[in-house]
Amino acid sequence: MQALTLPAAHGWRWLADGFRLFRKNHLLLTFLVVSYWMLMALVNVVPVLGTIATTLCIPAFSVSLMNACRNIERGVALGPQLLFSGFEKNLRALLTLGAIYLAATVGILALSALADGGALMQLMLAGHKPDEESMTSGDLLLATQIALVLLCPLVMAYWYAPILAAWHGLSPGKALFFSFIACVRNWRAFLVYSLATMVAATLLPALILGVLVALLPDGIALLTVLVTMAIVLILAPTLFASFYVSYRDVFVTNEGDA
Repeated sequence: MQALTLPAAHGWRWLADGFRLFRKNHLLLTFLVVSYWMLMALVNVVPVLGTIATTLCIPAFSVSLMNACRNIERGVALGPQLLFSGFEKNLRALLTLGAIYLAATVGILALSALADGGALMQLMLAGHKPDEESMTSGDLLLATQIALVLLCPLVMAYWYAPILAAWHGLSPGKALFFSFIACVRNWRAFLVYSLATMVAATLLPALILGVLVALLPDGIALLTVLVTMAIVLILAPTLFASFYVSYRDVFVTNEGDA
């Protein structure tokens, strides 16, 4: 297995090809993504334990969605059972990845607590609303900025790690390492990908909404809801499909790899 270094233009192609992949079986892919969200939300209702359980399972569920995208590309028959297909192989490594991610996130939030006294940490882990003083003083904003900076390398390490662990049998440590290196090598493509995603998630919906409001000025509230729902139900599955596309383009597998 080898990680290629791709041109910056591939970042846009990942999103475009993800949308093409989504269109091949948009109903089932949307169903799987929405079902995943609902299941995570249901488990998260349980304080603390729910957060721990969902975080541990995120790598396995991400593999499930990547399995769906791979099957769509190959023209293989799909079914709702694919939502749990990520739990069928190398589950121990995937749960370990989830545990590492949880521990790293808690550590980052603990460091951010030096700026706001733990307000952000309590918000993210326990759902406690920050007090007025933290919000008006700017401490919460500073803590959020610190957390985002520290989360960036963590996200890079996890971008491909679940797939590398599940499909290629890599240990959690090796999966995290190769994922991080692949992201570093392709930082230009990821920068373009991030910008393209921002345009698709913000500017494009705003433009569509503006045109609709100009045509139907009396229905702005309803139009806002409809456009938001449409964007979420289209963009979210497209993003998951683009994750798979980026993996397919970046990694070259040797014959015999999983």
